[in-house]
Amino acid sequence: MPDRPPPTSAPTPAPAPRRSAESVRAYYADLPSPLLAATGVVLDARGKVLVLTTSYKDDLELPGGAVEDTETPEQGLARELKEELGLTVPVGRLLAVDSCPPGALSRSLVAHVHLVGPLTDTEAGALAFPDGEVTRADWLTPEEAAARLPARIAPRLRAALAALYSGSLAHLADGVPQPGSPAGLDPADRAALEHAGRFDAAGHRASRPKALTAANVLFTDGDGRVLLVQPGYGAPNRWLLPGGGVDSDLGETPRAAAAREVREETGLDRAPGRLLGVNWSHRPGYPARVRFLYDGGVLGADELAAIRLPPDELVRWRTARRKELRGLVKGSLRRQIKACLDALADGTGPLELHDGRRAHPD
Repeated sequence: MPDRPPPTSAPTPAPAPRRSAESVRAYYADLPSPLLAATGVVLDARGKVLVLTTSYKDDLELPGGAVEDTETPEQGLARELKEELGLTVPVGRLLAVDSCPPGALSRSLVAHVHLVGPLTDTEAGALAFPDGEVTRADWLTPEEAAARLPARIAPRLRAALAALYSGSLAHLADGVPQPGSPAGLDPADRAALEHAGRFDAAGHRASRPKALTAANVLFTDGDGRVLLVQPGYGAPNRWLLPGGGVDSDLGETPRAAAAREVREETGLDRAPGRLLGVNWSHRPGYPARVRFLYDGGVLGADELAAIRLPPDELVRWRTARRKELRGLVKGSLRRQIKACLDALADGTGPLELHDGRRAHPD
């Protein structure tokens, strides 16, 4: 075989000189970028929205303004609240992001909308206008606020409130909810996009309505009284069945959640019995709630005496006769308990319940 020349390799390029930190900062500082604004949906204890009249604009505004220097949107909004209203409260979760094309200022805009509050009556009554930019503050219902705010802001408020109530986030472009936005997209528009095949898998999953799932256990004592627990949060004198949310994101099943919640809330290590009913409840604008109700069996005197409540969550337990439930338990849950007591007595079920009422095929 003829001799072949030895293989050659391309020369290794010399490494690029390392850029200094100052030159990197200067490079990014010179890049064109959108204006960044942070807006607050400030609510009072009654669910009203704070809107502002300013000395420099004819239209009403929501609290907030441009993010400055190296601030984050949360820091910028906190500063604006203090400067404009003398308000020092935490900036809450992100509700919406709106990306807008260049407008009168020839700069595109990205607006972050955050929840602030609900403010206490004392906080709401202490609003002041220290820098003089705000001349008046009004508390309006969400409907009144959306009707009176300018067209560039009202859609952000509507979408942000939809995200608040649904526990989600709204993705907007110039105020318009985008396909796949988890909140703010009108159900009719979502259905039209679905039927037209306009969703990819990720957008379809994000835009579909969500439901919250809980599992509760119905325990009775030897006299047929129902075991109730009283939480240390929420409305006073509110009684519940032992149980709680299903950690579905961790792969937990309703039955496993029922056993875990009973163990955590009462100290009793008892496997749930048969499924007595499944309840579906819905409130417009909020996620649907699905509750699985299991038979916990009859607790003897020794088991009742062994109940130990978590002090950071529950404050009391008691048993209650059927006729006593009206003064202790809210309507929907009271109807669910009574329906399950009937199923337990009759040996029927599982029951399909809608807001505590038995569903019928028609």
